[in-house]
Amino acid sequence: MVALRRAGYDGRMKAHADSFGFLLRQWRQRRRLSQLALALDAGISQRHLSFLESGRSHPSRDMVLQLSRQLDVPLRDRNVMLHSAGYAPFFPQRPLDAPDLSIAREIIDRILRGHLPHPALAVDRHWTLLSANAAVHHLLAGVAPHLLDGDVNVLRLSLHPEGLASRILNLAEWRHHVLTRLGREIERSADPVLAALRNELEAFPVPVPVAARSDLAVPGHSQAIAVPLRLKSNAEPLSFLATTTVFGTAVDVTLSEVTIEAFFPTDKETANMMAVLDDGT
Repeated sequence: MVALRRAGYDGRMKAHADSFGFLLRQWRQRRRLSQLALALDAGISQRHLSFLESGRSHPSRDMVLQLSRQLDVPLRDRNVMLHSAGYAPFFPQRPLDAPDLSIAREIIDRILRGHLPHPALAVDRHWTLLSANAAVHHLLAGVAPHLLDGDVNVLRLSLHPEGLASRILNLAEWRHHVLTRLGREIERSADPVLAALRNELEAFPVPVPVAARSDLAVPGHSQAIAVPLRLKSNAEPLSFLATTTVFGTAVDVTLSEVTIEAFFPTDKETANMMAVLDDGT
């Protein structure tokens, strides 16, 4: 009897955790919004919002979309919220190689090729490499083959001791930047895969603190404007600043999760070195 009662309790808890009201409350709390603040943003009464969270009121499809939009819920999770309220998914999710996404793939390829001779790559929501231009491959000399087999995780490749870590001159600074950015993404998405990735990266050997290093100044810059990626090379050190591009109007789940990371040289020496590597391709 105890086991049966416990099974029933667990079932009710799971059903509650899968309910629209539970998910709505979770996302509101992740965004650090009070019921009153969200209600004002969404143009509804606080009482109505409270009833939605408690399950005393059932939302319309438009209300689910309105609230998830106000909460900046990722498209993938907006579909989950719709399902929890008994509605079909609104946002399509197709693989990137689907015919309907051919234009998007062409745009990604154009951006990557157009950024040559400098590195640029495209990743998915878990930082798995989707595509990269030739300049990226020039920078991977000495990386352990197992890090390049199968699905390549760009952050793991960056911080792994057998990856780029041994060549990153400002590794402590770059590691802090990567983990901080990853932390923001976890906070925004609540993605357990990203949380597991952060735990893995944090377990890698911790480099010498930035304050103990004397080789981190970017030539020609008295004050930092952004965190550079500085790499050892056979000649002069290479120094890049990264920019991020996303499809800001995407309504497809897969496309909304594609990010393009483009690296720009911070000095003439890096620009010249990348031009030489490109000519030798």
